[in-house]
Amino acid sequence: MSKLTLPVRLALLVTGTMLPLIVFAVGIVFYNYKQDRSDASRRVLENVRSMRLVLDSEVQRMTGGLQVLALTNSLRNDDFQNFRRIALGFVEQYGKGGLVLISDRKGRLLFSSATEDTASLAPRGHLEIIEKVFATRSPQYSDLFTGAINGRQVLTVEVPVFRNGEVIYDLCFSPPISIFQELVEKQRPDQLWTVSLLDTKGIVFARAPNPDESFGKRASPSLYAEMFGRSEAALPTVSLDGVALAAAYTRSGLTGWTIAAGVDEGSLIAPLWRNIAITSLIGGILLLTGLTFAVRMATTIARGEMLHNLLIEELNHRVKNTLALMQAIAVQTFRSASRDERTKFEGRLGALAEAHNLLSQEKWAGSELRDVITRALQPFLLNGPDRIRMAGPAVPLSPRLAVVLSMIVHEIATNAAKYGALSNETGRVTLDWEVIADAPKPRLRLIWTEIGGPPVTAPVQRGFGSRLIERSARDQLGGEATVDFLPRGVVCTVICTLDEAR
Repeated sequence: MSKLTLPVRLALLVTGTMLPLIVFAVGIVFYNYKQDRSDASRRVLENVRSMRLVLDSEVQRMTGGLQVLALTNSLRNDDFQNFRRIALGFVEQYGKGGLVLISDRKGRLLFSSATEDTASLAPRGHLEIIEKVFATRSPQYSDLFTGAINGRQVLTVEVPVFRNGEVIYDLCFSPPISIFQELVEKQRPDQLWTVSLLDTKGIVFARAPNPDESFGKRASPSLYAEMFGRSEAALPTVSLDGVALAAAYTRSGLTGWTIAAGVDEGSLIAPLWRNIAITSLIGGILLLTGLTFAVRMATTIARGEMLHNLLIEELNHRVKNTLALMQAIAVQTFRSASRDERTKFEGRLGALAEAHNLLSQEKWAGSELRDVITRALQPFLLNGPDRIRMAGPAVPLSPRLAVVLSMIVHEIATNAAKYGALSNETGRVTLDWEVIADAPKPRLRLIWTEIGGPPVTAPVQRGFGSRLIERSARDQLGGEATVDFLPRGVVCTVICTLDEAR
């Protein structure tokens, strides 16, 4: 892969920093939504419980009124004419459409608040509830059914009438359905809510919104499937209008009727999307700002690098000119000197130039020891690259160490090529190095070992190359260099202190 440019790297850095924060913020928003959703479900359940209490209170008021009617003397004495006045007063409390009936155990009507001509009235329908009143001797509450008298869908509240401890009549009150619808409208928190009253079979008898369209219909499938399993629960459902709801229901222990309510899911999800949009917008603005800043910074840094590279190129050009001038002066100065002396001097200048080229490539930030040695030994590897073996760890060098070590290795290799293992066809050289990690600073130990060369004899007088190696190691590297003329070959050891800032 090609090396990424600085603007791309800075852009990736900003993006890699900002995106997790944006994702984290969105995660917090979603977590808050889940909390709000849970709170909404609890609020819905609390609301239906409150509605159930209101419904039960209203039904108990009806039941209590009927029980009072059942205790009147006119009814207990079968004085239906006098009882009519009392019954009509009871019906007027609930508005138009209410009906009070009295029937015997077989459903024969003995009294109707709608007419005095009871003989022409058909027997009561829905005999099951009448039988239950006589059997249980307690008030009963019907499901939605079609009344035999008015032919409308009605609900009834029925109480027993006692005489001498025995149930003699069933006193029935069919309240106007509108009172339940009014109750739903009053208890509905706002227009986003759907509230329904259902009988024990799951049939709707009051609802908001759209009461006319839903009256007499069975509850939505998702609610119907759940409402008979538990007496109350909170659940997601879909209304008869096809609206997704966060809903809850509870069943009345008094009547067995169910109160169901739900709030539109859209009202809960809308804040989520709004908060996500706001968070994403703010995050996007911050990300764009960061990317803009990163690009501008990268541009500034790139200009600095361009200037830095320009200065290095200029320095490199001037140093090469200086080395070329030095070489020209040396040619004129050593005109009367031997060819061997001129070759030595030019080789030293070449080694210095190669070290300088390597540092220029690395923008004078230092270089690696192996690269420095390879550059210095390049002329000696042309004819036999396998004759010199190098081994050692990666060691970064400062520019100062790179130049001095390059000169030392060049001098050692020059002597080997002239007198030592590289002067014949069979000699070999091993160049090993290691880092000695002792206090106070780490040191580099480099060992040059020759084998297979001509017989070794110690020189009577040290030459300029040997003095250059020793003085360079001592004065410029703060270390030492030793040359041992062993029978099997020359061994040269260089020890120097590594710079801390490399």
